[in-house]
Amino acid sequence: MPLFAPTEENLRRAAQLLRAGELVAFPTETVYGLGANALDPDAVAKIYRAKGRPSQNPLIVHVPDKATAIETVVSEWTETADRLAEAFWPGGLTLVLPRQSEIPDIVTGGGNTVGVRVPAHPLAQRLLEWAGVPVAAPSANRSLSISPTLAEHVEQSLGEYAPFILNGGATPGGVESTVLLLTENPPRLLRPGLISPDEIEKIIGKIVRPSSEQEEKREVTQDVPLLSPGLLSRHYAPNATLTLAKEDGESEVGELQKRGERVGWLRMSSQGNEGGTGLRKEDASGNLIIISMPRDAVGYAARLFAALYELDAAGVTQIIVQKPPRGDHWLAIHDRLTRAATR
Repeated sequence: MPLFAPTEENLRRAAQLLRAGELVAFPTETVYGLGANALDPDAVAKIYRAKGRPSQNPLIVHVPDKATAIETVVSEWTETADRLAEAFWPGGLTLVLPRQSEIPDIVTGGGNTVGVRVPAHPLAQRLLEWAGVPVAAPSANRSLSISPTLAEHVEQSLGEYAPFILNGGATPGGVESTVLLLTENPPRLLRPGLISPDEIEKIIGKIVRPSSEQEEKREVTQDVPLLSPGLLSRHYAPNATLTLAKEDGESEVGELQKRGERVGWLRMSSQGNEGGTGLRKEDASGNLIIISMPRDAVGYAARLFAALYELDAAGVTQIIVQKPPRGDHWLAIHDRLTRAATR
């Protein structure tokens, strides 16, 4: 199916489709989202069907500005929320607050809170302004699989379920938004993302972070709504089996090659933050594909999901990933890789 260029005509058509209860895929500064009118439960149900998403897994509501969040989405707006919105909106921070009664259960997974954010991508901004309704939008891919950072990824993952895909090129952030729960004191980090805990704490003071990479992982049960997307134990997963290496991955790659596997290897660039990153090369046999990843967290995040899509498209059966560095700015990357590696 065709991808739609981000012309004014196509943006207005996309806004009209959202108002009419249809689905639209669009770029944000994080990843591509699959949007529906958040006030229309029948429209939102189309998202769950398209993605094969568990009903207890809530959606984030996207709005063009803080005023719309207060007027149409959340029932309580706190001083902490105001300070965070002032610092990080528009941008990659989702705030979880008590919901307004007009927000349907299907958006929140049946819970009493709702995640809301103001995206910074100019196309998302214009689409939301012209749509005139809050837009529920998870990542535009099948549930648990790799999040899309190109319009072509959306087309590949969702096919006929996403009949209108706005093509805004590569999304700059590459991983999903940070999600912060504001109904507890101190606030609790639910999902690491583009904005680091350190950056948040500079604005509002101490927040509660997961005590380990495993703490916020859980399985969906029939009667327990999740507080945020991105909490399932297996998520962001390629078709190939992904393994986080103990060191640089060379030994794991060697063992798999001996077994005749077709292997993809994500390893850190040896040429600084810029030189050589994103380069792909194959060995003489064609059974080893190496992608050189940036050594800075921002660059790595922007490249990660696209690299996994690339390796899946190349038909590798195993992906070995050199463990990235530790630190606050790498937290989201470790989260995504750990969940992608969960069997």
